[in-house]
Amino acid sequence: MGAYMSMPKGSNAPVPTTALRVELGWRQGPGVPDVDASALVLVGGKVRSDSDFVFYNQPAHSSGAVRHEGKSVAGGATTDSLSVDLARVEPAVETVVVAASADGGTFGQVPGLYIEVRDTAQGTVVARFDSTGATVETAFVLGEFYRRQGAWKFRAVGQGYDSGLEGLATDFGITVDEPQRTAAHTAPAAPAPPVPQTPAPPVAPPHQAPTLPAFPATVPPPQHQAPPPPPAPPAAPVRLSKVTLTKAAPSVSLTKQGGTSGALRVNLNWEVRKQFSGWGSKRGRAVALHNDLDLDLCALFELADGRKGVVQALGNAFGSLHQPPYIHLDGDDRTGAVSSGENLTVNLDRRDDFRRILVFVTIYEGARSFADLHATVTLQPQHGAPVDFSLDECTVPSTVCALALITNHGGDLVVQREARYLVPERGVSPQRTVDHAYGWGMNWTPGRK
Repeated sequence: MGAYMSMPKGSNAPVPTTALRVELGWRQGPGVPDVDASALVLVGGKVRSDSDFVFYNQPAHSSGAVRHEGKSVAGGATTDSLSVDLARVEPAVETVVVAASADGGTFGQVPGLYIEVRDTAQGTVVARFDSTGATVETAFVLGEFYRRQGAWKFRAVGQGYDSGLEGLATDFGITVDEPQRTAAHTAPAAPAPPVPQTPAPPVAPPHQAPTLPAFPATVPPPQHQAPPPPPAPPAAPVRLSKVTLTKAAPSVSLTKQGGTSGALRVNLNWEVRKQFSGWGSKRGRAVALHNDLDLDLCALFELADGRKGVVQALGNAFGSLHQPPYIHLDGDDRTGAVSSGENLTVNLDRRDDFRRILVFVTIYEGARSFADLHATVTLQPQHGAPVDFSLDECTVPSTVCALALITNHGGDLVVQREARYLVPERGVSPQRTVDHAYGWGMNWTPGRK
């Protein structure tokens, strides 16, 4: 089957009312900004509430119809994906908009931007739109799913914004958190009109119910008048911030990002680059290496009382969230998909019980090193901005990689990007290797899953 032809801008195509994978892709290169996929669930052209906005800080819609799946990197290209299950879209919803925003530049600096819609069950491309001609735009509506006579269609839109994700979101009715806004941007309250021959009442402060007109001194105010009810608190605005750790800026405070309580989810997802297996005839055949690749996400921990240990699938040491070590390994995955992948959860409500946590990954079977592996680590606090980073290319025969070191500094947990490939000596386990590199000082015995 040949490649799916790109749709012209403004055209539409029918799509099956089923589970779809929506992929935004672009080519990597020097000076290319990061791109983030998002979706807006609309009724009458607007969101019903901020929960109708699906993006990296709010990755799942309450209906289960739309999920942000995350990024993968392979062969010099990056993709950011969404899953859209049209059968689960609520009846009132007319449109699901798919958008992209550029972080750290404009779309004029993003080569090869496209959106592709795949039928998940069949694995076939049902729609594709290649976006060209961008200049100063920092956000794009690339496409939209919409109902027409009981069926779903996909339209190639290609509408750009120069106001970023914030401008795009507010255009569809999202309330965006703007911490940089000051009182100077707020219109002052109008003073109350003065009452003749009596002192003027004080000016009502902003957002407070207006005061009643003043009464003459000889007439007492009625005693049965109840005080006005306090104004209802506004809905919490959507936070668009996120943190990407790099070699130049490798650490961040979870406290400064608002991640001080609840669950901290640590996700590892990966993709293996496809290579040619060789020339058996006149034609080469591309096959995926490491089809049985099994990576294990693990964590060494040291508690404030001096207790040390490991959370890992090996030996069924899955840990616990509500008793020491307050870390739990969700399961053992072999796909690398961000929707499942390898996940650890840390109970931030017990952050004072931690001294340090080292998150690392080992190859259990299926490969001799991390070469050709493209992995992304995401730390998603229940409250606050997500923290993510990519692993560097592996050029050594490594079977264990230290990912992130979380240390307690007076109650503030600081995340340090490690992305450090380690090479075990002959006969030394990956766990013992990472223990020795970080001075944990534990005793190790052989184990198995």
